[in-house]
Amino acid sequence: MKILVLSNLGMGLYKFRRELLDNLLSQGHKVYVSLPNDKYVTKLEEMGCKFIETHVDRRGTNPYKDSKLLLNYIKMIKEIKPDIVLTYTIKPNVYGGLACRITKTPYITNITGLGTAMENKGLVSKLTILLYKWGLKASSCIFFQNENNRNFFVRNSIVKNKTRLIPGSGVNLKEHRFEEYPRINNPISFLFIGRIMKAKGVEELFEAAIKVKEKYPNIQFDLVGACEEDYTERLAKLTKKGIVKYHGQQDDVHSFIKDSYATILPSYHEGTANVLLESAATGRPILASKVPGCIETFDEGISGFGFKVRNVDSLVECLIKFIELEHNEKKIMGINGRSKVEREFDRLDVVGAYTEEINQLKKLSLLK
Repeated sequence: MKILVLSNLGMGLYKFRRELLDNLLSQGHKVYVSLPNDKYVTKLEEMGCKFIETHVDRRGTNPYKDSKLLLNYIKMIKEIKPDIVLTYTIKPNVYGGLACRITKTPYITNITGLGTAMENKGLVSKLTILLYKWGLKASSCIFFQNENNRNFFVRNSIVKNKTRLIPGSGVNLKEHRFEEYPRINNPISFLFIGRIMKAKGVEELFEAAIKVKEKYPNIQFDLVGACEEDYTERLAKLTKKGIVKYHGQQDDVHSFIKDSYATILPSYHEGTANVLLESAATGRPILASKVPGCIETFDEGISGFGFKVRNVDSLVECLIKFIELEHNEKKIMGINGRSKVEREFDRLDVVGAYTEEINQLKKLSLLK
């Protein structure tokens, strides 16, 4: 079969869906990937995927650019004639879904999170909901990464067709292997992995780090991720004062997780937070905001602690509570986290869910 994958970022496709692509390629299918060109494209091509460069303005709301994206998708589908299309993230889901409807091509959708446009109520949110209704109407199956997101789509009458809940993108348990916990004499270090942007809770993280460092000056706050909003100057000031240490975007986050005591994610919303799954798999406790997409990744008091979203005081309280745990208690939390992801978040389960849905389409004779 010919399988076309629509996405907006090479990194996400390669890091979180590589096992699915491998599985499809190993079955002899031709896999086409449509996304903007970045350094991960070469890796996808080396796997055997055929790359089609497609510009996707991930965060823009320009009607002309979005209309152009829709027309590009329609043209691409007519030229490739894929047997099935797999879509990820908002714009590929919406405009890829519309293109599949127009060309009468079977497609499977993955809702990786609500996104800021859906979370912020207003005209943009209403328009996004309307576009989603149009784009998802003929989807053979819509995968959701947490129950809250699925309930939102059902409650707003966005979806009426088949839905399935999957454990996020899952985690590669071999790649993100368990690591021994840092020694007791090592400085306690907290790790944030994510895009440096407001929706990831960096405002609250900065304020909390300042307060915690006043009481515990030896605590470390390490930040890893691309700076997507105007925080460059602020990061430089905080780094100069010794409040945080910013490492920029990194290809290998495992080594940072290995050296940390716990991973922090004060995010406002998530599908399912991959960085938390990877951290738990490595044996590190999770400290995260109590929002869907984060709360599923840890068990309160057993493998991590939660705190109120957008609440600096709650985050500070959570950090101090963790700091004051005995070293062995922190270590046991990490071990419990590894056990949880082994039980609930194996990426092979996600691959299996996709395989089942594709096979189901074959049985219904919707695919060649």
